[in-house]
Amino acid sequence: MQTQLSTKHLLGIKYITKEDIELIFSTADEFKDVINRPIKKVPSLRDVTIANIFFENSTRTRISFELAERRLSADVVNFAASSSSVSKGETLLDTVNNILAMKVDMVVMRHPAPGAHHFLAKHIDANIINAGDGTHEHPTQALLDAYSIKEKLGSVEGKNIVIVGDIFHSRVALSNIFCLKKLGANVKVCGPATLIPRYITSLGVEVEYDIRKALQWCDVANVLRIQLERQDIKYIPSLREYSLYYGINKSLLQEINKDIVIMHPGPINRGVELTSDVADSGQSIILDQVENGVAIRMAVLYLLAGKK
Repeated sequence: MQTQLSTKHLLGIKYITKEDIELIFSTADEFKDVINRPIKKVPSLRDVTIANIFFENSTRTRISFELAERRLSADVVNFAASSSSVSKGETLLDTVNNILAMKVDMVVMRHPAPGAHHFLAKHIDANIINAGDGTHEHPTQALLDAYSIKEKLGSVEGKNIVIVGDIFHSRVALSNIFCLKKLGANVKVCGPATLIPRYITSLGVEVEYDIRKALQWCDVANVLRIQLERQDIKYIPSLREYSLYYGINKSLLQEINKDIVIMHPGPINRGVELTSDVADSGQSIILDQVENGVAIRMAVLYLLAGKK
């Protein structure tokens, strides 16, 4: 079995192999044991310094990465662009080079520009982890989603998974599609036509516009947030109308009468894409996703550190 990743960076799911994904999952299994014991730290990255550089707001991803880094005993530097020299006009490369001059080994970065991580990987020597680049990819989210499905259903291969909502603006959707297809799942997307990109079928996924048909077909529904902050024009008439046609509530699930696993990358717009009685139900594995996020990110950090 493979013992090392095939790459020194995690720029996107598109650039890693199925074997890489399986290695990350098996490593995460071990770290899950660690984070569930009384002493939750291991000294694996004791000599490694990691910079978390976030050019966009983030709560869950940043905290999850920081927790993973501290569980591995790494030295952690947090950097928020809003309170830095970036707001004075400093370039991305200058910012990162200044941080690297402080002898940083790994960079976890979120950036609004798609491809920013590829640019960095060409110019600096540290390991780069993509914590989200614009509407392009969010690889660790896709890994933790697929890992959560595997944990719940025993396997990803052959499972029917529908991604519901704002596919057009979602980096989570794209990374999930790449990851689930590599692991052998059947994938559909579902949402209003205005929020489904035209190229999507070229990725080997089907489009379904009827939420009832999508839910009757699937084993797992991964429900995405409507990203109003990324919408420069109106793609839907209103959140109320979206909720009416694509929101998932308890009565809809009872009507379908099928045991579907409900997922959401967060934050949830409660009452829009999911009602509380669905988000907090026994069918939901949303909190499992949060827990698995730390284990998956520990695995990624640990394995990339071995590629120095």
